[in-house]
Amino acid sequence: MVFRSHLLVLALWQFKEDQDGNQGLGKRKRVKLSSGTKDQSIMDVLKHKSFLEELLFWTIKYEFPQKMVTFLLNMLPDQEYKVAFTKTFVQHYAFIMKTLKKSHESDTMSNRIVHISVQLFSNEELARQVTEECQLLDIMVTVLLYMMESCLIKSELQDEENSLHVVVNCGEALLKNNTYWPLVSDFINILSHQSVAKRFLEDHGLLVTWMNFVSFFQGMNLNKRELNEHVEFESQTYYAAFAAELEACAQPMWGLLSHCKIRETQEYTRNVVRYCLEALQDWFDAINFVDEPAPNQVTFHLPLHRYYAMFLSKAVKCQELDLDSVLPDQEMLMKLMIHPLQIQASLAEIHSNMWVRNGLQIKGQAMTYVQSHFCNSMIDPDIYLLQVCASRLDPDYFISSVFERFKVVDLLTMASQHQNTVLDAEHERSMLEGALTFLVILLSLRLHLAEVWDQEFDPVMVILRTVYRRDVQSAMDRYTAFLKQSGKFPGNPWPPYKKRTSLHPSYKGLMRLLHCKTLHIVLFTLLYKILMDHQNLSEHVLCMVLYLIELGLENSAEDESDEETSVGGPERCHDSWFPGSNLVSNMRHFINYVRVRVPETAPEVKRDSPASTSSDSLGSLQSSRRPKVLQRENSGTAQVFSLVAERRKKFQEIINRSSSEANQVVRPKTSSKWSAPGSAPQLTTAILEIKESILSLLIKLHHKLSGKQNSYYPPWLDDIEILIQPEIPKYSHGDGITAVERILLKAALQSRMNKRIIEEICRKVTPPVPPKKITAAEKKTLDKEERRQKARERQQKLLAEFASRQKSFMETAMDVDSPENDIPMEITTAEPQVSEAVYDCVICGQSGPSSEDRPTGLVVLLQASSVLGQCRDNVEPKKLPITEEEQIYPWDTCAAVHDVRLSLLQRYFKDSSCLLAVSIGWEGGVYVQTCGHTLHIDCHKSYMESLRNDQVLQGFSVDKGEFTCPLCRQFANSVLPCYPGSNVENNLWQRPCNKSMQDLIKEVEELQGRPGAFPVSISSETNLSKEMESVMKDIKNTTQKKYRDYSKTPGSPDNDFLFMYSVARTNLELELIHRGGNLCSGGASTAGKRSCLNQLFHVLALHMRLYSIDSEYNPWKKLTQLVEDMNSQLGNEEQQPEVPILYHDVTSLLLIQILMMPQPLHKEHFTCIVKVLFTLLYTQALAALSVKCSEEDRSAWKHMGTLKKNICDAEKSYEVLLSFVISELSKGKLYHEEGSQECSMISPIAWSPESMEKYLQEFCLPFLRITSLLQHHLFGEDLPSCQEEEEFSVLSSCLGLLPTFYQTEHPFISASCLDWPVPAFDIITQWCFEIKSFTERHAEQGKALLIQESRWKLPHLLQLPENYNTIFQYYHRKTCSVCTKVPKDPAVCLVCGTFVCLKGLCCKQQSYCECVLHSQNCGAGTGIFLLINASVIIIIRGHRFCLWGSVYLDAHGEEDRDLRRGKPLYICKERYKVLEQQWISHTFDHINKRWGPHYNGL
Repeated sequence: MVFRSHLLVLALWQFKEDQDGNQGLGKRKRVKLSSGTKDQSIMDVLKHKSFLEELLFWTIKYEFPQKMVTFLLNMLPDQEYKVAFTKTFVQHYAFIMKTLKKSHESDTMSNRIVHISVQLFSNEELARQVTEECQLLDIMVTVLLYMMESCLIKSELQDEENSLHVVVNCGEALLKNNTYWPLVSDFINILSHQSVAKRFLEDHGLLVTWMNFVSFFQGMNLNKRELNEHVEFESQTYYAAFAAELEACAQPMWGLLSHCKIRETQEYTRNVVRYCLEALQDWFDAINFVDEPAPNQVTFHLPLHRYYAMFLSKAVKCQELDLDSVLPDQEMLMKLMIHPLQIQASLAEIHSNMWVRNGLQIKGQAMTYVQSHFCNSMIDPDIYLLQVCASRLDPDYFISSVFERFKVVDLLTMASQHQNTVLDAEHERSMLEGALTFLVILLSLRLHLAEVWDQEFDPVMVILRTVYRRDVQSAMDRYTAFLKQSGKFPGNPWPPYKKRTSLHPSYKGLMRLLHCKTLHIVLFTLLYKILMDHQNLSEHVLCMVLYLIELGLENSAEDESDEETSVGGPERCHDSWFPGSNLVSNMRHFINYVRVRVPETAPEVKRDSPASTSSDSLGSLQSSRRPKVLQRENSGTAQVFSLVAERRKKFQEIINRSSSEANQVVRPKTSSKWSAPGSAPQLTTAILEIKESILSLLIKLHHKLSGKQNSYYPPWLDDIEILIQPEIPKYSHGDGITAVERILLKAALQSRMNKRIIEEICRKVTPPVPPKKITAAEKKTLDKEERRQKARERQQKLLAEFASRQKSFMETAMDVDSPENDIPMEITTAEPQVSEAVYDCVICGQSGPSSEDRPTGLVVLLQASSVLGQCRDNVEPKKLPITEEEQIYPWDTCAAVHDVRLSLLQRYFKDSSCLLAVSIGWEGGVYVQTCGHTLHIDCHKSYMESLRNDQVLQGFSVDKGEFTCPLCRQFANSVLPCYPGSNVENNLWQRPCNKSMQDLIKEVEELQGRPGAFPVSISSETNLSKEMESVMKDIKNTTQKKYRDYSKTPGSPDNDFLFMYSVARTNLELELIHRGGNLCSGGASTAGKRSCLNQLFHVLALHMRLYSIDSEYNPWKKLTQLVEDMNSQLGNEEQQPEVPILYHDVTSLLLIQILMMPQPLHKEHFTCIVKVLFTLLYTQALAALSVKCSEEDRSAWKHMGTLKKNICDAEKSYEVLLSFVISELSKGKLYHEEGSQECSMISPIAWSPESMEKYLQEFCLPFLRITSLLQHHLFGEDLPSCQEEEEFSVLSSCLGLLPTFYQTEHPFISASCLDWPVPAFDIITQWCFEIKSFTERHAEQGKALLIQESRWKLPHLLQLPENYNTIFQYYHRKTCSVCTKVPKDPAVCLVCGTFVCLKGLCCKQQSYCECVLHSQNCGAGTGIFLLINASVIIIIRGHRFCLWGSVYLDAHGEEDRDLRRGKPLYICKERYKVLEQQWISHTFDHINKRWGPHYNGL
């Protein structure tokens, strides 16, 4: 045994040496710990006196083997053994701790320790006995202290250089692995016994030791904000930190609090509070804290603060202790509030993305701090402690401290511009929202102050408890739905206001915050800024401001007798603003002038003539939205106020009072980063003329929110009963307008003076109308009629809303589920003609027109598309090759044909002219689609910020501008601004036109040549023009450069011009495809009902108007004017000629002419342009027809037409016109025999008048369809439905080419639609002359350019074979054409049939794998691939991909992914049809939800 004792002494000495090795670190704490004799005896040597002690020693030494544990526990039924074993276990407690620390399997050992200890310490009698006889409490606390002492590091909080405080290192295995938990668990277990807890709370030495232990966790896991580069390694130590505080500090605290429930336990609370305050004072001294926290630091761990807070709460709530008797002096209270307040400010900073360089872990900390398992022990005590401090400290000091900590002091100025020295402009809004939300929570929360509101929806509690911001919105959505369903409020409500329960008398001082001048100045300033539309102010800010005002009115003093008396004395800090501190009286006080510090560039600096000084009266109430500016430095009436200066003054007063004791200590002033406004040298002083009060601002705000002038009318003027018996519900539903009305009513109820001033303000704004004398019977009838009218209006509004929803639902369902089956279901309501279109913002819920300052936009998805390029002139779809002989050649696709045509034009004609003669976008065109929902652009920016702050795994990239519609959750990536005004001004556009054709042609020419005719110019830099410029950049960036740069000179403006009108062409052509390729179904199709073409046209027109076509080369002149010298139009040998007008694409010309016109376009000008262009189109059709027929047919037609040339209506006879075209084109070499043979082979048919008419109509129909669609979107005219054979005549009539559509006995003749602007034969001669010289040299090319293929069929995916085995057998061993190897994961493109390697590194080019690369080349970013070895289809869309599923199923209709079951698979045509429809309608993003990033690795 002696040998054993020596071993133990050696072991424990080594243990003690290990502990003392770090003595140099944090000496202050360690000396106190190591000097106590009690501590030394606990950690002393073990002296064994029995076999049981020896047995337990070796059990511990070998880390509690299971058999030994079972053996020792099996004897516990023997009471004598149980007592002896418990005492022995306590004796070895320090040795258990040491063994546990060194164990490599601490989890297993911990479980076995607790398995034993829970059976020993759960018995209260045994625990009490061991506590008395073996010093159990001392042993446990000391062992825990020694255990934690082994992993201490120097604290860097506050004063990094001179700090004496030490904290646990959360990166140590002891904390990361929760090694301490069995010992803490035992301690919590014994504290559950009242007798043991009583002994602990009475022992002053134990409390001191325990507070030392808790102080090790005070300020641990310090976060320092990264300001320059992103942190390289994201530490995950915060898990250990939160777990340690919860388990080692909070849970023992809750155990002790459970025994402090009655008045007789007051002394226990006094003891804890006393030693907790001592520990806090030691901590403040150790970190050298005075009054300013170090910037850019935050720790979420303040267990000493939380101990103090929770015992204070228990003292007041259960023990009837006087709160003031357990509170420290003012200076200590000011210190106590700083770090909890810093946490609240840091939460706002983290949500504002200011800590983004610290990585995701900082967001994890912010979320854990408020998470349900931690909130009771962390944020709740912090808020309560701040409430206590606020109730006892000077309210002006507290309020200014809040705004200073949240770094928004510089924002609180009435100037339109300011300079924030500590905060970027992009973070100001969210930080201001954070500060106001914190004040609302502080003043509304009743968790520890009074009865909790737990029966109804409490937005304050929701904000406090939610981890993600989207959860707050979800709660509001449910609340909104409930109100609409129950009929309580039909609109978009604000968070509800509820009158709070009265406070416990100990906390009445908290309400002084609502009645301090500093808060009133802040509220006044914010109301003024909101009314003036200053930047960085949101609806949420307004909501919080109104909430605080209403809260102040609810908690105002009963009388106002002392309001005017507190003018002099030491507390007079800024009486020039308000006469007193009561909100009720301050609301009516008018502020005349305010001195502000503004940047030199601010508009306030402009020197105006000085206005006369006016007194505080209502005489000169300004209704203008722009404040007057006075440059009078010596103006005595101008208020100036600095939050920081006031706070410093208050602090110094309190310090001077506190330090007037015997020991006068000069306290060092910490250098603060937050400087008072005005300290920057580049600021200048300006004096603003305000002349507003809070009441006047509220009334004007009511006008602003309602969108109507003079909208507020005091309700008590009609019904005095409102003031006598006010019916103000306890729970208030409504929006901002109802909130303002509620506040004004409460202000009038509480003060007769307020009531009088409200009436006076309303009279000033709204001149009184002399009342008309009416009898009582007439009044009763009028009231009845008025009620009926209002009921009818409500009913109509409700029906319209239901109809709109049903219509929207039907459209969505039909678009997604069966877009090919268009059900002609129309639910329409009679809409009155309005001067301005009104939009509903789906974020803020406000309705109103789009304006230059605050534009509204459509939620849109921009995507590059090559669907149009896959159209072919063959009805039969191409088949997927399944043999070597079968190949697919893309020569006959729409994209290839247009590409060849443009190349041919650029080869022979001037490049700039070629880029006006065609459209691009057949490959890589930009398609714009919308869900139809609108939002304010500024609301969208806030929404994007919230998405950036939300770190939940999202299927989209916020950094790329992607988001989901806030209402319908449809995928989107941009917002298309809505141009101010009505989309459909029928009264303007559909008025009858009496102007002649020649007059209209001249007007069109003048309007096109008028620069800057568009109402918005980019030089004006309005918010609308900025957003239009921004969305144009988004449109350009949507597609690759190769799909928008076709000029021979890269970067040419002609390229941009071509790209912009081609975007319009792409969207019109795609809508036509979505409607089935024709317009026979008319307006019944659902394809175009959510179109955004009107808004898109405004954006394109704005940018195209910035370019100008040289009037000499303007196609409009060639179309409408005769040239005297036609030879001048031809190029010389040195210079390439312009593209002949007959080679121009007429649809492209249409878009150019319309987009070059000022918007909105008049219907008469649109019709004029269409008529002129139709003459060119018809001439092109005649020329193409002449080329396609044989020489004999041409001779016959030429002769026949010559005979009819002299008839009266010769210009509308296709025979005469065809004859003339042939004769003119014959002057060149266009009809040489070698060409005619080739052409006759192309069209070996016998031409009859019927077939010729059919050809001419088919040639012109694509133009008529696009033009009709354009007219439909620009002017809101319905598309008539018709039979296919009637489509030409119906559309031409609809476009105004025919006066009216009428049925005749004779068949319809397309030439009857012609309306020539100049003599037909003269202009045709001019057009044909342009190509004469070209065809003399290049007859074949001239012929090819005349034959424009315009009859494209709908695009289709490749046709797949019936049996999947056919595909598998051919492709699974096929070699790749790039690397000539058999791919591990072969895939085939279902659009073009290209064979590719999925994820194949062998075919990787510039970090792009082959599938991703092919999706860019084939589909402009969209790829549809069949994976050969898996039978499934993957979709690639940009930077994302998803598994679509399989179109091959077995006999039971089930997929066989990865071909594991080996059953025969057959094509499911329904599924393949759905896949094809999603490809054509560009709805992959909306229908498929499981998207993920591919990182270019597919």
